[in-house]
Order: sequence, then structure tokens, then C-alpha cells
Amino acid sequence: MAGLIGRLYRGETTYDFIGSRRRWYLASAILLLVCVVSFAVRGFNFGIEFQGGTQFQFTAPANVSPEEVTRVVEDAGARTGAAPQVVGSGGTRQIVVKTGELSVPEQDKVKRALADRYDKAVSVSAVSSSWGGDITRKALRALGIFLVAVCVFIGVRFEPKMAIAAIIALLHDLLLSAGVYSLVGFEVTPSTVVGLLTILGFSLYDTVVVFDKVAENSRGILGGSRMTYSEAANLAVNQTLARSINTSLIALLPVAGLLFVGAGVLGVGTIKDLALVLFVGLAAGAYSSLFLATPIVCDLKEREPQYAALRKRVAAKRVAAVGRAATSARVPAAAASTTVTDADAEGPAGATAEPEPATAGAATGDGRRTAGSSPRPGARPKRPQQRRGGGGRPSAKRRR
Repeated sequence: MAGLIGRLYRGETTYDFIGSRRRWYLASAILLLVCVVSFAVRGFNFGIEFQGGTQFQFTAPANVSPEEVTRVVEDAGARTGAAPQVVGSGGTRQIVVKTGELSVPEQDKVKRALADRYDKAVSVSAVSSSWGGDITRKALRALGIFLVAVCVFIGVRFEPKMAIAAIIALLHDLLLSAGVYSLVGFEVTPSTVVGLLTILGFSLYDTVVVFDKVAENSRGILGGSRMTYSEAANLAVNQTLARSINTSLIALLPVAGLLFVGAGVLGVGTIKDLALVLFVGLAAGAYSSLFLATPIVCDLKEREPQYAALRKRVAAKRVAAVGRAATSARVPAAAASTTVTDADAEGPAGATAEPEPATAGAATGDGRRTAGSSPRPGARPKRPQQRRGGGGRPSAKRRR
């Protein structure tokens, strides 16, 4: 495990992310299906900023429970939409109660009931449903403008198919974050909308980093037959994996501190809405940039005729290379077989057949041997005769 983490950190992984894209699609589809079911069954817990209502807030000691506050408010004739929130701790501990829309006399009645019961000053804030609807429309309009701006930017900076993949990844992050909100039951507040826009920006940043590396690796790829577009994109994902993990962890650690320490341990309930959407959105954005946006780009690009032809060229080249390698392997094998056959002809125990010594001459029919033949046994060896020539020495005369 430590070795895997080290390779991820150093960018030495060679995992086929693009080749395994079907499993990432399946995982995302299952998560989104769970979110959609939660939308239909549980819905959302909208705050008074979106649906209108009245909020009561007062300082309460540690022995005052939210359930007790709920009974006091309901006895005063108001209905609480959700459980009261506890904000802060110690001497600054406060309880926030939210109800539906109340008239001014109804607000005064609930305020007096809380003040008499706990002997504390109670602050009241009311939001009309029309104002909440206006806020909702503005939030949706801002989200739509953001998505259009993202699509135009990526389409101009890279290409339209990358813009389509980036929008799909952003929508995936939105639905996943909203689904977690629905499952957990946290209240949807303006802080939630701010957090959504923040995580979309982070997800877009991570996607652009990966797309930039994909564009660099695939530049001029159509002119050769070395790798396909999917292989170039997979190389880009492996090259940017360590950077994505590092940046995601750096961003998630302080958000996790807000969510688990600030809201969970210290009880700062006002920041848990923002912390949850940031935590889920940052994790989803890092995932979608690597495992969703890039594979979608590959699926869209591989449908183009030029990239389909490139894939065929690469496959044909690799088949030819395998054939040449097999032929090269057979030639040494044949040479080795020939060597073994020659060794078998040497005779038993590896003894080679010695050729007979070549005679310098041949015997004639009357038993004499021609010049250059081997001398008879016991015969005097003949001296070599020197030829006379213009440039040679005269032969010596015999002595009588």
C-alpha cells in the first residue's frame, strides 16, 4: 500500500484509466440513481431564505435541549419546520428555531413564550415566501450563466467536445452534492449555493488542468501511428494524477476541519451547511475530472473518422511489429537447429571425422610415383634443385 501511494505521489502509475471507463460510468450511474431516488423520496430541507418563514434565536445554557425548545414553540401555536440548531458552546451557546410564516401577533406570542421560559432576550427575523422565491430564481439564473460561461471558455480554449465533457462532469458534481444534502437532511441555505458555485469552480480548474495535458499529448498525433487518442489521454491522466490528488487533499483538509471539528465537535451549526457542500463537492470534482470528463472526451473523439483511422493504423502497425518479432525469433532458432545437426554428424562422443592427409602426388600404374609423391621408406631424401635463371645464382659443379 505504501508503495502504491508513493508511486501515485511521484506520478509513476501506469493504470489504464481510459480502458476501465465503463466501470467508472457504472459507479457514477449508481451514485446518481441513489441521489435521484432521494430527491423523490426525501426531498430537500429548504431554509427560510428560500421558502419563507420566521427565525427565533436566543442564548441558552447547556441544560436546555432543542427538543424542549420545540415543545415551547409548538405550545405557543407555531409549527417548526426542522429541529432547532445549536450554535456555539459554553457561554455563547445559542439555539436557533425556524418556523413557517407567522403574522406579527403570532411572532410576538412565540417570542414572549421563549423569553418567559428561559428569561433570555429573543431576536426575531422574518422572510416572506415571495422574497425566498426571488432568491431561488436568482440562484438558478447565476448557475445557468456560470455553466454557459464555462462551456464557451472551454470550447474556445480547447474544443467543443471538451466543453461538452466538462459540462457533464459539472452536472455530475452538482447532482451528487445535492443528493448528499438530500440524504443527510441538512438545511439548504444561501451558504449552500455559495458552496456549490465554489466547488464548480474547483472542479472546472481540475478539469482544465487534465484537458491541457490531453491536448499537449495529442498534438500532431494524427500524423503518425504511434498511439491512439485514448492512449494519449490515458497518459495525461496518469501524468496529472499526483497533482490532482495533492491539490484535492490540500483543499479537503481545511474543509474537513470545518465540517467535523467546527460543526461536529465545537457545535458551530451555522457553518455545517457550507462545510458539507464543499467537502462533497471537492471530492466529487476531483473524481469527475479524472474518471468522467476525460473518458467522455475519448468516447466523443474516437467517433471522428480521422481518429478511428488512426486507431486502425496503430493496431496494424503493432500487429506488423509482432510479426517481425516472431520472424526474428525463428531465425536464431533455425540457426541453432542447424548447429545441433552438424554436431550430430561428428560421430559418437563428439569425435570429429579427421580428413585423410592429402598426398602431394599419385602413384602410376607401374608402381612409380609421380613427382611430388611421398618418398619410399629408407630412401635418401632428395635435395631441392634450383632453377637457373637470369636473376638466380649458377648451380655449383660437382667435384670429381
